[in-house]
Amino acid sequence: MARLIIEGGRRLNGAVHIHGAKNSALPILAATLLAHGVCEIENCPALSDVRAATEILRHLGCEIRKDGACVAVDATAPCRSDIPDALMREMRSSIVFLGAIAARTGEAELSFPGGCELGPRPIDLHLSALRQMGLRIDEEGGKLCCRVNGRLAGCPITLSFPSVGATENILLAAVTATGTTTIYNAAREPEIVDLCEFLTACGARIRGAGESTIVVDGVERLNGCRHRVIPDRIETVTYMGAAAVTGGSLLLRGVCPRHLQAVMPLFEEMGCSLASWDDELLVSAPGRLRRVKTVRTLPYPGFPTDAQALLMAMACIAEGTSVFIETIFESRYKHVGELMRLGARIKVEGRVAVVEGVPQLSGAPVQCTDLRGGAALVLAGLAAQGRTELGELYHLERGYEAMAEGLTQTGASLILEE
Repeated sequence: MARLIIEGGRRLNGAVHIHGAKNSALPILAATLLAHGVCEIENCPALSDVRAATEILRHLGCEIRKDGACVAVDATAPCRSDIPDALMREMRSSIVFLGAIAARTGEAELSFPGGCELGPRPIDLHLSALRQMGLRIDEEGGKLCCRVNGRLAGCPITLSFPSVGATENILLAAVTATGTTTIYNAAREPEIVDLCEFLTACGARIRGAGESTIVVDGVERLNGCRHRVIPDRIETVTYMGAAAVTGGSLLLRGVCPRHLQAVMPLFEEMGCSLASWDDELLVSAPGRLRRVKTVRTLPYPGFPTDAQALLMAMACIAEGTSVFIETIFESRYKHVGELMRLGARIKVEGRVAVVEGVPQLSGAPVQCTDLRGGAALVLAGLAAQGRTELGELYHLERGYEAMAEGLTQTGASLILEE
């Protein structure tokens, strides 16, 4: 099994380019299935989840061409409407294909998705919404067998929670449905806006992207287009954290600072200096971080749950006590036990974690518990004295392109051992 060997205690300096957003690229790739023609997706990150999405598209009958960070999808003639269990298990967001397949082919057969184990992530919101649009869904033998007579039908849909995945599935089903679909309490994340901009470029009629109410007027068909994926805001936070835990200074290029408004004040509270220009962000850290009083995860524009573990790694070596409240997922503290192997002092009770900062972490063998928990362990390893050996790297490969290379070029010591 591959391991990442981190020799900590090195101050990072330099510049890093941020890749395209994983959480934007995946639903956009699913959406290419709706286009009668070729879609060229630029700034598409080279990740295992993206590879899984393209394999699903190939299985469905699409032609895929890759040229660097550009992925071209020709969905002129999809020939299947099923996704094998093995492909569904490869990525947690694979359920987003349901709305696209049903809208394009009138039927779909797929199993429940896999990916990181973050506790229950019910797809009831997805299924309920699609049923309201006329999709018949039978759950049998661990599979979803779906069919619609004719086209899906637009209707008002109110989400009990602003679920990103459910909002995406409804959008994909609604753009070619008959009539108008209105989504109330829709997710407002930048990735939702990016998906809507892609669909609009393909010919969809969407109003209200980025707001809590989105209105979609269905059209007969979509066509191909060229679209550039937005920067990955969580990768951005990860490199911000790398600068912070090492007392370093990093210039992050190709970012979107306005997507980080909920995160930047917490970095400043911990003593970091931030300066931004257009698509660049400079992060400069003090000799020792200060505690952050409270971090509460919330749907966008609140603090992102995907950044919770990253801030926790920073809090582990900060002066003072920090409190984390996780409101999105029930099991998003699995990284805590591994951080404690490095010397962190953390107490967890339910959805609350209390972190008492220590002057120094010490390197030790640890394992990635999930995608963002793994990234938090990388940050902790960069801060720790001595050698940290990080295993279960496949989690990191789901969401970070060339992380070791990016950190190494700024002064970190990371070696990948096969």
